[in-house]
Amino acid sequence: MIKVNDLVKSYNGRVVLDIPELSISKGECFGLVGNNGAGKTTFFRLVLDLILPDRGLVQSKDLIVRMSEEWKSYTGSFLDEGFLIGFLTPGEYFEFLGKLNRMTKPEVYMELERYDGLLNGEAVDEKKYIRKLSRGNQKKVGIVAALFSRPEVLVLDEPFANLDPTSVSRLIKILNGIKKEWNPTMLISSHNLNHITEVCERIDILEEGKIIRDIKDNPNALRDLEDYFAV
Repeated sequence: MIKVNDLVKSYNGRVVLDIPELSISKGECFGLVGNNGAGKTTFFRLVLDLILPDRGLVQSKDLIVRMSEEWKSYTGSFLDEGFLIGFLTPGEYFEFLGKLNRMTKPEVYMELERYDGLLNGEAVDEKKYIRKLSRGNQKKVGIVAALFSRPEVLVLDEPFANLDPTSVSRLIKILNGIKKEWNPTMLISSHNLNHITEVCERIDILEEGKIIRDIKDNPNALRDLEDYFAV
């Protein structure tokens, strides 16, 4: 589904990402963990063609992302608040997304009902512009927007950050639920080892831009990750 070949990115002469080869299968939930500056967000930005690599390529369903627009039609993503339209209210934003996906207004709000527990009343307050929401509520809006079209590929950078414990629990339930419902290929990064192991069956450790461990279907994944980062 997602393939990486000889992917290198550097800034000011310093290599921040160097992945010779990586393959993520269709329907796989792929987790990425690493300390600050490890290269997680850089990797996701390359996957989404938001920045250009120094060399190498990313493929999505055999499409080279920097040479095609087709992959965007089946990809949902949220990396940060820059993905939102701050001068709209959440309701206006979701209605706008609905139009892009050829949904009627009733269909938009029917789809939103699926995420009532996560969004809560505050996150869809019609009186507030998105830019006026708390960072946690902005994140909820962004995550739901990424899920809105039920994408085949879902990319979420630090989705659990800035969320309260109840919202984290609800988000984990939603992500595990969509794996059963429409089985997207998911790429998720997190600093929280507990949360990432509750969702992802495969987790890679990124350190100084390089993947140094690939943990698959391991019932002891959490313990292995905790041992690694405790050093």
